Formats: sequence, structure tokens, C-alpha cells
Amino acid sequence: MPLKLSLKPGEKFVLNGAVVQNGDRRGVLVLQNKASVLREKDIMQEDEVNTPGRRIYFPVMMMYLDEAGAERYYDEFVRRLTEFMGVITNPQILGDCVAISKHCMAREYYKALMLCRKLIEYEDERLGNVPSGLSAGGDAG
Repeated sequence: MPLKLSLKPGEKFVLNGAVVQNGDRRGVLVLQNKASVLREKDIMQEDEVNTPGRRIYFPVMMMYLDEAGAERYYDEFVRRLTEFMGVITNPQILGDCVAISKHCMAREYYKALMLCRKLIEYEDERLGNVPSGLSAGGDAG
């Protein structure tokens, strides 16, 4: 099933590891086969990895963007997820953590990534953080 991306003027996204930017007008891109696509709003920079939930999100994002090299990021993901689960008591969030792990083991990194957003939202609510950049809402490729 094709993936249709509606792009804002100047919007950036990553397509199979390449950073692509839309021109000065709205555009539509239709991908006819499987590809790793991540919109700019869902891309986390390394200097933004400053909370436990973001420390889980980042290696999952890297596994998604670099599926051939996913094993390089998997140990970090497991370590961070285990730490997170060790201090969380909320059954819904723990269930999301288990689902994230299952998705990663099945190499369904995009699904795992979208669930990671819930972890970030949960911790932001608990810590009173005002999310900047990456937020748990919205949709992506």
C-alpha cells in the first residue's frame, strides 16, 4: 500500500537515511514501496536525549533509520528500557514498554517509535516539562 506524504513548504524529512527538503510550495510525495520515512518533527537530535523516555526513543529511532545497522543500537535500547521499567509502576505504561520491546524484536521500529512517544508524554506530565520539539501528539510517515 503506498504511503502518501503531504509536505509543507520547506518541510524536511528523512527517507532511507537521506535528508530531503520540500521546495517552496506545498507538495505531495507518494512512496510506492517500503521505505524508512521520518518527518522533521519526529527526528530527535542527540543533544535532545536528556530524559529516560528520550533515551529509549533515540536508539529506536536510529534502528528505524538504519535498519541494516540496528544491532549497534539494540543494546542501548534494552539497557534504557530496562532502567525505565525498573522505576515505573503505571500498568499502562509498563504495557507500552512491553509492546515497544516486542515491536523492536519483530523489527517493527516505526510502531515502537510511535509508542515511545507515549513514554515521553508520560514522563513530561510527571516531571512538569513543557515539551519542546518532539511531542507525543501528531502523526508521521
